[in-house]
Amino acid sequence: MVSRGIAQKILNLRRQIERHDYLYYVVGEPQISDREYDRLLRELSQLEEAHPEHRDPDSPTQRVARGLLPGFPSVRHSVPMLSLDNTYSLEELEAFDARVRKLLGKEEVEYAVEPKVDGVAVALRYEKGRFVLGLTRGNGTEGDDITTNLRTLRSIPLRLHGREAPGELEVRGEVFMETRAFGRLNERRVEAGLAAFMNPRNATTGSLKTLDTSEVARRPLQIFLFQVVRPERHGLKTQLEAIAWMERLGLRVNPENSLARGFAELRRASEKWETKREKLPYGTDGLVIKVNSFREQEALGFTSKSPRWGIAYKFGAHEAETTLRSIELQVGRTGVVTPVAILEPVTLLGTVVSRATLHNQDEIERKDFRPGDRVVVDKGGDVIPKVVRVVPTSGRRGPKFVMPSKCPVCGSPLLRMPEEAAVRCENLYCPAQVRRRIVHFASRGALDIEGLGWKTVDWIVDAGLAADPADLYHLSKQDLVKIEGMGEKSAANLLEGIERSKTAPLDRLLVALGIRHVGARIAQILARHFGSLEGLMAADEGALLEVETIGPEIASSVVEFFSSKTGRTIVRRLIDAGVKPEAPPRRAAGAGPLAGKTFVLTGSLEDLTREEAARLIQEAGGKVASSVSSKTDAVVAGREPGSKLDRARELGIEVWDEPRLKTALRKAGVAPAAR
Repeated sequence: MVSRGIAQKILNLRRQIERHDYLYYVVGEPQISDREYDRLLRELSQLEEAHPEHRDPDSPTQRVARGLLPGFPSVRHSVPMLSLDNTYSLEELEAFDARVRKLLGKEEVEYAVEPKVDGVAVALRYEKGRFVLGLTRGNGTEGDDITTNLRTLRSIPLRLHGREAPGELEVRGEVFMETRAFGRLNERRVEAGLAAFMNPRNATTGSLKTLDTSEVARRPLQIFLFQVVRPERHGLKTQLEAIAWMERLGLRVNPENSLARGFAELRRASEKWETKREKLPYGTDGLVIKVNSFREQEALGFTSKSPRWGIAYKFGAHEAETTLRSIELQVGRTGVVTPVAILEPVTLLGTVVSRATLHNQDEIERKDFRPGDRVVVDKGGDVIPKVVRVVPTSGRRGPKFVMPSKCPVCGSPLLRMPEEAAVRCENLYCPAQVRRRIVHFASRGALDIEGLGWKTVDWIVDAGLAADPADLYHLSKQDLVKIEGMGEKSAANLLEGIERSKTAPLDRLLVALGIRHVGARIAQILARHFGSLEGLMAADEGALLEVETIGPEIASSVVEFFSSKTGRTIVRRLIDAGVKPEAPPRRAAGAGPLAGKTFVLTGSLEDLTREEAARLIQEAGGKVASSVSSKTDAVVAGREPGSKLDRARELGIEVWDEPRLKTALRKAGVAPAAR
């Protein structure tokens, strides 16, 4: 009887967690706080440990396998996984439409249209509603079995939802990384001395073929499903009907799917997305266009390489040609020295580009970049432009670039650790590192000290008033009024902001400390789990590894920081200066005055970052979704809003500006930080 009760409790917990995974990762509308989610997962894990007879490979606790995978065996696709042909002009797109109309004998054809996600194609197979197999495209006939790695993606349900779930189902889609998440991943890699990924697609490919599944679980991988294999078996008649059906099964689909009737509407769709593509959260280089009717798709058939019923329309190039004027070295807050290309200014995707990343010394040597070269610059899918190749020339080239042996800022020796791509300045008091550490410490994502920007930090460091962030708490008004343009009122406001930061939440202090691999999300998890700075400092690797989502790399980094002489000194000096971080209990979503309201954020806000706005809405009891739907109560629109605003207007959803949001937050008792 007891065993039956335990089994039912375990089953109920699994269903709860699966539902919240779906709401968070697929729908984008979380209904519980992170803390409550972690509690459910921890309770389930403890029950499964205590009652191993009730373990299930499809349990949410089993998404990440232990140990390394032996490899990726090849498996034959049930139906060949072919690529679409590409077209690069509206004339070619019109010719495609003409061919389709001629073959079908119709005046006008309906097409399903969606942005082309720049990722890695995969096939997912479900049996009796359970996810059993995941394959790469491979050669189109056979793909690599990456099931174990795909199970780590919480946007892929391990069980299908609802009564419509068929006995057997195969769907196909694209695994990808959002642009900002990719940028943050590369920042962490560079700080850790690892080579940066070239682009989001390269990072996605590398992640899916990683043998360590715990590492895959830490990568910010997403998925959109776009195809049902053998749709006639499921009574589906059109592509858009299949998209809606997959969504009902709990599968994540691209919310930007639309219908185009004839070439005129295809052209309007291409013009719309040509201008709006940069507002999408992921990289896209075109549109995927498919005949909507499956009956018509069957009539059109395939060539030996691709289907006749679909095509990928590519937008204008993300690349531009310019001159590499020089190569400068930039020293980061952790001492990593990054080469930066100084370019003849060139317009790329509507912005003027004069600087671009060269990643590291190995990349420069491999591609043989030299000052004076004509080079190609690319911005496709990346936040930071990059130099991708040299334009061949018959003329004489400049000398090869040689990485100096000393830091360009402080003159200390540069060191390169074995197996690291990065070169580092090991002088912790290098002015460049000090400046960047202080700016990071005061940034919005950390302690949010208003008025402490680059100009002020430069003056403070140059005047010898600060060699590390703790020195900020010893500044006086007499010190600050000496800064050009800094009056007594500005100095008083800055000192007030510095004083206020002493009682900032613990998670923000952890971000401010600049511990490798500890960003905002990990900092929140650590703060919630340990509750105090002292508790975290006392934790060993074993204690850290018991925390959900904390892997060996993060655990090692945290222990290394707090056990190092530098880390202990920084923390001791901060505490001596009166810093007392707080870890207040987070209010569960649904408990505040904005309970029941779902918001979507789009565009750039003036006073808040998107992350801050989302956090404040959740603290006030609201929910934040990633996409607009009929369940959305309001869209908060900032500068340069994206397609979400258009969607909100189509659905008649209320649109808020930032002042209205801030007023609502203040009424809810969750006021934004004063600025």
